[in-house]
Amino acid sequence: MNYGEIKNFDIANGEGVRVSLFVSGCTHHCKNCFNKETWDFSFGKPFTAETEALLLKELAPDYINGLSLLGGEPFEPQNQAALLPFLRRVKAQFPQKTIWCYTGYLFDTELLADSRARCAETDEMLSLIDVLVDGEFVQALYNISLQFRGSSNQRIIDVPKSLASGTVVPYVPMSGRI
Repeated sequence: MNYGEIKNFDIANGEGVRVSLFVSGCTHHCKNCFNKETWDFSFGKPFTAETEALLLKELAPDYINGLSLLGGEPFEPQNQAALLPFLRRVKAQFPQKTIWCYTGYLFDTELLADSRARCAETDEMLSLIDVLVDGEFVQALYNISLQFRGSSNQRIIDVPKSLASGTVVPYVPMSGRI
């Protein structure tokens, strides 16, 4: 897997101050995607053991609330294979920090059902994610006033509650507004 960028002090892609990893590779190709260069699976740099070590170091300070995964598309099957071992390490080393993930795939009808995204790693990867922002970006539904998402079709999902209940449970941000 390759990645396009790491942001060390990101306040736009999840609650609090976060470390964000922008993976490479996406087959959605949303119109007016803000990160079009990451559609290419070979864009950027290889995600190596050194990259993981750097991310874990950046996650260590108390003022960092957690990790956000963006893209590209973290749930492309080849990206899942690379991300899963890393997410295990993040949860083991920082159990109090949250993991947010942005995906164009729909939680209930694509990630939990038979789809091109679903693979051997999907269930465990979902079990390690706290908040999932799902759905492709849709330019016609773009709304700059939305918190943590670009278009109104995208959902902010509390993954642990959703997995436990078997239904999509919306995440309620600390601010109480979405």
